[in-house]
Amino acid sequence: MRAVHRWYFPIIALSVLSLAIPLTACGASASTDWFQPCCAGSGAVITHHSIEVGQRMLSYTAEAGRTPIRDVATGKPLAYLFYVAYRVPAAPGKVRPISFIWNGGPGWPAAMIQFYGGAPERIAGSHLVANQDTWLTDSDLVYMDPVGTGFSRAVSPEADKAFLNNIGDVAASTEFVRAWLLEHGAEEAPLIVIGESYGSGRAGSVAYRLLQLGFNVRGVGLFSSTTGLPRYPDEAIIGPAIHIADYAVAALYYHKLPPDLGTTPDAARAIAQRWAREVYIPALKRLHRLSYTERVKMAAELARHIGLEPVDIDLSTMKVSEGGFLGELLPGKHPFYLDYRKLEPYHFPSLEPAVRYIRHDLGYSSDLPYLGVEPAQDGFAPFGKYPQSVNSTWVYSTVYGATAQQVAEAQVEFAATGIIGATHYGPDLPGAGAAIQLQPRLEVLAAHGAYDPVGGCSMDTALGRHLTSPYRRDVRFRCYPAGHVIYLDPAARAQLAADVRALARDAAAADQ
Repeated sequence: MRAVHRWYFPIIALSVLSLAIPLTACGASASTDWFQPCCAGSGAVITHHSIEVGQRMLSYTAEAGRTPIRDVATGKPLAYLFYVAYRVPAAPGKVRPISFIWNGGPGWPAAMIQFYGGAPERIAGSHLVANQDTWLTDSDLVYMDPVGTGFSRAVSPEADKAFLNNIGDVAASTEFVRAWLLEHGAEEAPLIVIGESYGSGRAGSVAYRLLQLGFNVRGVGLFSSTTGLPRYPDEAIIGPAIHIADYAVAALYYHKLPPDLGTTPDAARAIAQRWAREVYIPALKRLHRLSYTERVKMAAELARHIGLEPVDIDLSTMKVSEGGFLGELLPGKHPFYLDYRKLEPYHFPSLEPAVRYIRHDLGYSSDLPYLGVEPAQDGFAPFGKYPQSVNSTWVYSTVYGATAQQVAEAQVEFAATGIIGATHYGPDLPGAGAAIQLQPRLEVLAAHGAYDPVGGCSMDTALGRHLTSPYRRDVRFRCYPAGHVIYLDPAARAQLAADVRALARDAAAADQ
């Protein structure tokens, strides 16, 4: 049984913008000097709700609004970042952490991780239901859409350039958290920063920067990517080599693994990992000394462990790229690059119910297209020049002013590794590993799906074996029966929820 109460009232955040310009209930200026779309700027709408989770009635508020990202020199907004915040009053004498959450892409809004993952309402078909796996039980939740996604926008095409790159994205996301906390009087709250896929690297870097600024970051969630954790010697060889154990799990799923190499996912992974450590990796480290006969024998063994044919193995490198594995595993078919169990063409489940819910149930009746779900062509563009997607215009650089050639060369070098994804030009930004150095006993949850081609549980296992103190103590690795988007699988969603709730409880306990 679910009871949802909907009544709306605006809140006015204590910022320069809201003090100078009164806002109506929908967030539009009462002045005739200028106009922002409905609920723009610091105006927000709050609704009151309650759901039953297990046998517990959970009463909460949902706040939808946009926080301005200002030029510190002029105070003028350069962008407005949309968010939905779910909050529960803390029990007397208790403290509730606040989790800031976003998706990846880099051009994905937060709607997927919000309405299929941890929010109190979850999409089921064409409608929403009470989410028994909501993370709100133990932490307040703030879901943020980066610039150019959802309802978030830069104020001009020129301003876009400040945000659509690795370094500007981290700076803007950090500023969003800082501004939101100040606007809500929550500067002292214990914080958890959670990102998925590309967004996990953003999460680690934002956590690091917030700690530098003096905020109380207690936890980090890295979902489907371990970007920002410490690297280790020979990782360039060991990581891709141990990844063959993830291939073995996929081969088992399609009944292409011999029974003696495992009949369950855990057994298949363990057997392949042991073979990789004891046989395959040592062979790769002396690759230049392997004879042709040794290469042929090794290729046959490798193929057998991952469900391919010996002819599919490149004898010059003794490796199988991710793309090569996806292309050869099922002749005539092609597994989806984000989930071995799905076949191309695969389409993620609809997010349209989420946008309807934001507009109608949460009362944020913006007329802007929700980018990432609704096309930009649904709105107005001067002279018909519609903006390109974030992914197509993103500058993969951790330094300002990188040239297109520099970025392209970095991508070509990365592509040679055979790993799916993208890299960046410039040095790595400080991430979750650097954050651990700043915050003793920072809790990091590193989560992957067992059927995720982008990274994988076995690569996490190898990373965990090589971590030293304090990282070994602070990082929890988890592997779920899921693909890249962990929470789309019901069993994995429940397991992930248990781990995120535990992370929140630990964050709260640290401040008691």
